[in-house]
Amino acid sequence: MLTALFYVGPAVLFLLVYQVYPALQTVYLSFLDRRSESFVGLENYKYVFTSQTMLRAFKNNLLWLVLFTAGTVGLGLLFAILVDRVKYERIAKSIIFMPMAISFVGAGVVWKFIYAYKPSGAEQIGLLNQIMVVLGFEPKGWLLESPINNLALIVVGLWIWTGYCMVILSAAYKGIPKELMEAGQVDGANDWQVFRHIIIPEMRPALTMVTTTMLVNVLKIFDIIYVMTNGNYGTEVIANRMFKEMFQFANTGRASAIAVVLFVMIIPIMYANIRQKLKGEG
Repeated sequence: MLTALFYVGPAVLFLLVYQVYPALQTVYLSFLDRRSESFVGLENYKYVFTSQTMLRAFKNNLLWLVLFTAGTVGLGLLFAILVDRVKYERIAKSIIFMPMAISFVGAGVVWKFIYAYKPSGAEQIGLLNQIMVVLGFEPKGWLLESPINNLALIVVGLWIWTGYCMVILSAAYKGIPKELMEAGQVDGANDWQVFRHIIIPEMRPALTMVTTTMLVNVLKIFDIIYVMTNGNYGTEVIANRMFKEMFQFANTGRASAIAVVLFVMIIPIMYANIRQKLKGEG
């Protein structure tokens, strides 16, 4: 017993001090006012679920949830299958995965220059608008106009995370027995039928893991929005609003309530991810 406690004790203490205690403290602070001096009940949670700013953040997070997850997993699966058929597979994978080597803040800065906008007639410094001008179109405020600005931000997320999904799914794809796919083709199945009835079922554990990972990432998406728009022009998301309430408006109660809601939203996805992982190990 003492031996087990000696080895496990430091890890348990670390979890209690740096994870359990902060989580419980955050829940406690969510019921207090902005200065954490008096009890306000559910007032902070009322703000979270009724204010127009938070409703906009929930709406944008839902948009990210659908488009970002479907895009990263879908493109990752497509690239995983396609690059497996080319001779320069390693080079292709390296190029697609390369954005993951850049910090998310750095990626946001790079894409902010790409989307940079100047009024029509002025010299464009943004790559995308310069291309549009050369092609004879008017420059567009990619980060200034809603809802196109949300889609522009999601494109940055896709650019960063698709390579990660591709690497994981490529490993799963290579694990499918070639004999299984060849047997399907011998039985008369075309490429789509092989993909639907053989590849997808065989890759389901990896697809589930990648999908849940992307869902967790998108629920707490922050870096890209903070660097490129700071939630302005209708691009606010939950994590960015939490940051603003805490560090810009010094409202500890509201920030804590938003953090609790975000944590509760992530729990089911993490549970599904852990369950799938344990099932795979079993």
